[in-house]
Amino acid sequence: MPSKRRIRWAVLPLGIATAAVLAGCTPTELHGYLPGFIESGQPTTDRTDMVAGLWVNSWIVLLVVGVITWGLMGWAAIAYRRRKGQRGLPVQLRYNMPIEIFYTIVPLILVIGFFAFTARDQTILETQFEDPDVEITAIGKQWSWDFQYDGETDEDTVWTMGVQAQTDAQGNVISELPTLVLPVDQSVKIKLQSRDVIHSFWIIDFLYKKDMYIGKDNYWSFTPTREGTYAGKCAELCGEYHSMMLFNVEVVSAEEYEDYLETLRDADQTGDINDAYDRLQNQPGTGGTPEDEEGDN
Repeated sequence: MPSKRRIRWAVLPLGIATAAVLAGCTPTELHGYLPGFIESGQPTTDRTDMVAGLWVNSWIVLLVVGVITWGLMGWAAIAYRRRKGQRGLPVQLRYNMPIEIFYTIVPLILVIGFFAFTARDQTILETQFEDPDVEITAIGKQWSWDFQYDGETDEDTVWTMGVQAQTDAQGNVISELPTLVLPVDQSVKIKLQSRDVIHSFWIIDFLYKKDMYIGKDNYWSFTPTREGTYAGKCAELCGEYHSMMLFNVEVVSAEEYEDYLETLRDADQTGDINDAYDRLQNQPGTGGTPEDEEGDN
């Protein structure tokens, strides 16, 4: 009993200290310094909390395992070090069944645990909305992006074509980047396609990315929960100008979103984007419009 009492008194201050440290952490620190969180703690989408939780909790478990492992290694190095006057090898430990069971079962439990939590969250993240408020087709190409806002008819469907980013001598982006506009607090389903090679659609602050293949459509469903401008890029090495395959994401109010779609209709950018696409339109200086491409010819 006295030993249990001593253990409690030893653990209590540790628990209080841990609680105090965590209470003083900002939302950014509590989420492992991952992008997508601000001081108020409001996530960028309805999925980012889940991704951050899986990441941070996995690192906590790994850190605990690491501390125990390093501690045991240090203890063994000190306790079983060669003393003055000793010769030969120290006493060897063989065929200790409890220890062998321990270092077989514990890693197995850890692997199963990581797999179970990852599979649980992945199932939720990969579940697609059946009837989303907004449906968008994002198309990757060497080395830019096209975005089509799908409607029920060709007149309701509008699009924008992106042009490869350009930089100055210092590497600063000086050209206008393709922009994906999303309405806040509305469910979004994005169809991901590629025009040429494998690309990867990555909105950094949304903490998720998915590959884009020729002949196989991928999908991503989520709800943006915070207005703002976010950076996106291709996360799959796709050729010479892969680093220039950049885009912006603007999460705006529903009214601003509808106004944006209306500007695309006024610009006569309606119907299926593939009917207006030509690979030459992606060249720098063309502006990404069929009219510019015809003018170059």
